[in-house]
Amino acid sequence: MDKRVKEAYDYIASKITSKPKIALILGSGLGFLANEVKNATHISYKDIPNFPYSTAPGHEGKLIFGELFGKEVVVLNGRFHIYEGWNPGDIKVVIHTLKLLGIERMLITNAAGAINTSYKPGDIVLVKDVINLMFRNPLRGPNDEDIGPRFPDMLGAFDRTWMEKVKNVFPDMNEGVYLAVTGPTYETPAEIRAFRKLGADLVGMSTVPEVIVCAHAGIKVLVFSCATNMAAGILDQPLSHEEVVEVANKVKERFTQVVKKALEVLE
Repeated sequence: MDKRVKEAYDYIASKITSKPKIALILGSGLGFLANEVKNATHISYKDIPNFPYSTAPGHEGKLIFGELFGKEVVVLNGRFHIYEGWNPGDIKVVIHTLKLLGIERMLITNAAGAINTSYKPGDIVLVKDVINLMFRNPLRGPNDEDIGPRFPDMLGAFDRTWMEKVKNVFPDMNEGVYLAVTGPTYETPAEIRAFRKLGADLVGMSTVPEVIVCAHAGIKVLVFSCATNMAAGILDQPLSHEEVVEVANKVKERFTQVVKKALEVLE
């Protein structure tokens, strides 16, 4: 076992009594869901040995253990981005620590730019697949055979049964492909045109490293993107992080309902 993972696990395990099997990652502007956790135990990322921590606006940087909509969960209130200077391997430490804690499923949320022109800001999209244009893979380096195989199959990354249950509850919800870039610059209009030709519906700066590590570790994922803005060049206006957070706040009731139902359909 990676010594970094063991040290992080030992610290977290000493602070909690619950044993959740579900983790949630909250994206930019979506931290309001953390306020819904009952009987919460808060652990700052900065206090956990070997853990990266959040520096981006709108990412508080805490693990929150407790009950959310009737399910025992751990919420990652804030995530870790490559553009902040973290290595993909740092994200692997986080996911492997969660695996050791007993996590079997992960609900990942993010704020994304809409490439698909049929979307509008505020739409919540069920991600059906991803494209990695970060050109970096968190599984590079020695493989831990106790966690997963050297060459994991990405076909099994998404929990298709969970996705079908969500679609049964929200039959009109858009589905799309999420493409990840490193950032922190927003994309150029030319890049967006190229991404559209690749089959991408959404673009963002996160999520894919987590999906890759979860696929390797056997953690099934469900991903929701909040389309907080139209991607570069679609509208004649500049992009800003303030707009991302503002739109995410406007859809908080809808997003909360979607996450609530997604947890309720799990047995």
